[in-house]
Amino acid sequence: MFTGMRNSTWGFRPKIAHCQESHNGYLKRATTEQLLEVFNKYATVEKQGEKYINSVDFIKNYIGILNEPSSDLDSLRLLSGIVDTNKDGLISFAEFQAFESLLSEPDALYKVAFHLFDINGNGEISYDEFVSVIKKTELYLKIPFNLDSQFMKLYFGEKKNRLINYSEFAQFLHDFHEECGTEIFRIFDKSGSGFISANDFQEIMLLSKSHLLTSGVRDNLLPAAGGGQGVHRVSFPYFMAFISLLNNMELVKRIYLNASNENRNREVTKDEFLYSTQVMSQITPLEVDILFTLCHLLHQRAGKIIYNDLQSITPEQYYKEIHNRRIAEIHAVSSPSDRGVFIQVLESLYRFTLGSISGAIGATAVYPIDLVKTRMQNQRAGSFIGELMYRNSFDCFKKVIRHEGIFGLYRGLLPQLIGVAPEKAAKLTVNDLVRDKLRQENGDLAVSAEIIAGACAGFSQVIFTNPLEIVKIRLQVAGEIASTKKLSAITVIKELGFFGLYKGAKACFLRDIPFSAIYFPAYNHVKQAFADEKGYNHPLSLLAAGCIAGVPAASLVTPADVIKTRLQVVARKGQTTYNGLVDCAMKIYKEEGPRAFWKGTGARVFRSSPQFGVTLLSYEILQRLFYVDFGGSRPSGSEKLVSVHGAGDGITPSNSDHIGGYHAVLPILEGIESKFGLVFPKTKSEK
Repeated sequence: MFTGMRNSTWGFRPKIAHCQESHNGYLKRATTEQLLEVFNKYATVEKQGEKYINSVDFIKNYIGILNEPSSDLDSLRLLSGIVDTNKDGLISFAEFQAFESLLSEPDALYKVAFHLFDINGNGEISYDEFVSVIKKTELYLKIPFNLDSQFMKLYFGEKKNRLINYSEFAQFLHDFHEECGTEIFRIFDKSGSGFISANDFQEIMLLSKSHLLTSGVRDNLLPAAGGGQGVHRVSFPYFMAFISLLNNMELVKRIYLNASNENRNREVTKDEFLYSTQVMSQITPLEVDILFTLCHLLHQRAGKIIYNDLQSITPEQYYKEIHNRRIAEIHAVSSPSDRGVFIQVLESLYRFTLGSISGAIGATAVYPIDLVKTRMQNQRAGSFIGELMYRNSFDCFKKVIRHEGIFGLYRGLLPQLIGVAPEKAAKLTVNDLVRDKLRQENGDLAVSAEIIAGACAGFSQVIFTNPLEIVKIRLQVAGEIASTKKLSAITVIKELGFFGLYKGAKACFLRDIPFSAIYFPAYNHVKQAFADEKGYNHPLSLLAAGCIAGVPAASLVTPADVIKTRLQVVARKGQTTYNGLVDCAMKIYKEEGPRAFWKGTGARVFRSSPQFGVTLLSYEILQRLFYVDFGGSRPSGSEKLVSVHGAGDGITPSNSDHIGGYHAVLPILEGIESKFGLVFPKTKSEK
């Protein structure tokens, strides 16, 4: 009937002449050559010299859904009809390419839904077409509601002969979604009182709005009925407000962030939230009451909410995770309940390994700055003639290169790398471990808990740090002394002995515990501040957060670092010797004044700040690339969230042939269910 439709490319004239990014900057159009290669792989039918993909094979083999022997054939035909515009059971390359183009459009979800109902492919939807599709949904099969209502006549006309175009259909589908709830409420409200029982409320939500329910909301439908006051019936306004709230949770999040000044950990009261609501949107007071009721039921918060509370209510289907392209992805447990002691040990080993690699990367990146810092801190003022070798850090840097060559900047790097791997690994692993243990059930972590976790991390690293530091420092200052004896790490270790490797350990504790107690909480909060509105951290924001957090942490513990350096370096002839931490501090103050405690602060900040920035960046990126799900916590801000109806959610397709727009095909089809409640039977009904 529509002979020219085969090459009409859906009637929307999608742009296929060039590669374009989807609106969210994630999906890119596939080239014609790439699509043709994939098409030929699945095109098993040849007709009059042209290749075609069978509609059944397209859905089952290429898309990868409804591929069970007992799959419902009506559902399969409906879905394949979205692509098969000629409705002959065959998909040409033009149709295959056109659908890829459509999936890359910013309103792909609505367009795919439109073509689902546009059975005859004429670009308009009739009443009969809509009814024939809606009657095949699971909701209608369970509760046959009135499709001859006044609402339907308003859209399709009194005689139901009006045709709806794409733009009108998008609005109609949205309104019909709400009308379904109203119709089903009427069915359960047999007496016409405007009330239904709490049990009926639960049944309606599970039948018609299950796609809006997170597990927490689903488990609390009965307690939430009637406002959580033990009332056993639900009014129609409450019912509509409940659904409206769940439909608008992303708007609710923005209202919260406005009320909390973008602080996701700040507790917001109902009055503060209501004020922000009136400023920003039309969320009603009844919806706010329901929001706070749900938050109290799920997290036992009386009159206050935080951002994590909203996350647990937001329908997951609306927003999906974009996982960074992963080299490896392993799920060690199928669910958090399977997480045992052995799995927790494996998780610590996993973090330790990634921490070791990250520490080595960070140390190498800033080692020349560390060498300059050490030499500046070891430079002493006194009676020793010619002792002041360097005017400042930059002068030190130049003289090292001039007299010792470029490799002089890397003196002592090898023992540094050998030691820094377990040191940074221990620090990162212990910090994550203690944070996990101190985290509350709802996912919150108090600032005091963050400080404790950081302090524990600093304490744990000293067992590795002190031997590493004393060997590194003696090698770094060796170039200042003209000597025919070549000093090596092995020589230093033999000279010091085991106990000598822990000389200055008290000063090391004094430096590392406060450093980590300051650094990790600061990093976490700066990272949150730099996250985008969906909570995702770009790698550059991770690097910036790591560097910024290092500034106060490194500078404030410089006095302890100076004392540690003086205790660990071998005093040359004529220089002051020290007998412990207190004696060292007193002699430095007496001989050189209080400013001596801040020697090398600039070099220390410029070394520690970027080093930890690079280290934390590497640590989080490695966890993204080599993702292992142990059922515990994961780095916050590692998942990018985008609207599922925007061109895909970036779910890694099970089929590597899902290229270009087809990368979005699974989430888009899932969005048909989650956004509009159009759930079709997956298996044949038993009759």
